[in-house]
Amino acid sequence: MKGMGGQGTDEQGEACPFEFNFDAASFKVGDTVSFRVTGSLEGFPFVGQLVEVHEDHVIIAGDPLHPEVLYRGTRESRPVVSEDQIA
Repeated sequence: MKGMGGQGTDEQGEACPFEFNFDAASFKVGDTVSFRVTGSLEGFPFVGQLVEVHEDHVIIAGDPLHPEVLYRGTRESRPVVSEDQIA
């Protein structure tokens, strides 16, 4: 992603269009997060919005065109979502 973190720039000098929260301790509903997916999609960055924050996990809306599709992720700086949740 361009300038991951929302404050940097990529090699062409373009700013990232997202402001990410990488502090799992301060996660709140509405935060934009970068999340990872296990398995064949490992290594690709994904962007989502937190819709629920729990002590040990988060619920992420990962597709703005289909907000009803939600993923359960770990509660860490870049949540991890199991590949079997991705259709």
